[in-house]
Amino acid sequence: MSEQPNPRDTHRAGYPYLDSALPLAFAHRGGAADGDENTTAAFQRAVTLGYRYLETDVQATADGVPVILHDASLHRVAGRQERVGALRWADLATIRVGGEQAVPRLVDVLGAWPALRFNLDVKAWPAVRPLIDAIRHTGALERVLVASFSDRRLAYVRRALGPRLATSLGPAEVARLRLAALGRRGMLGLTPGVPAVQVPVRFGPVRVVDRSFVTYAHRLGMQVHVWTIDDPDEMNRLLDLGVDGIMTDRIEVLRDVLLSRGRWDT
Repeated sequence: MSEQPNPRDTHRAGYPYLDSALPLAFAHRGGAADGDENTTAAFQRAVTLGYRYLETDVQATADGVPVILHDASLHRVAGRQERVGALRWADLATIRVGGEQAVPRLVDVLGAWPALRFNLDVKAWPAVRPLIDAIRHTGALERVLVASFSDRRLAYVRRALGPRLATSLGPAEVARLRLAALGRRGMLGLTPGVPAVQVPVRFGPVRVVDRSFVTYAHRLGMQVHVWTIDDPDEMNRLLDLGVDGIMTDRIEVLRDVLLSRGRWDT
């Protein structure tokens, strides 16, 4: 087997998105612990703390406008029963998250912070083409990573935007990687050139992230980003395992953990 690249060199292979000192600190939904997740206020709070990586979610309105929202419904964040995909942008723009913040458009968020890196989880098929168009329109190809809970959606985005786009593995690929890390190499068969695997510590009763998983991903040249970690002891344990990035709702906690380890990079 040929020598695999070090995960710290993945940006040299065409992914400027990952051109940063490790570990990467991701503000999950901008820092969802404060109750105004996925809003410009949440993103600005994270930026003010020194975060360079913002994790967020992309849905689409009925008229094809890509917006920043995790749920298909507005019930949890705005107390409304409507589904995002049933509303036109002009109507969604009048609704407030937590009574204060508007649901932002993807193009506005990408344009507001041109120096930042965005981790974009495309949540549904109607959002796929609008997301692709927004990335092209804003010239953001090298500062986004696209993730999804659908291997097929990821494959479509990869084909549309080409090999310069950073993506993470889809769920079926993650399962194959986990089996390969346990020694069942016949199960491997991953999309070539994917620079990152983004996973929870556990998926139900199954532990995903352990030393063997991290080591095997690194051998394949992939960074390991773990979500969503809010406990400082768990953060430290994962960092000791060698993970390359942590996503958190508690952005002050992760910053303090990295500061205590001399690893906070702004």
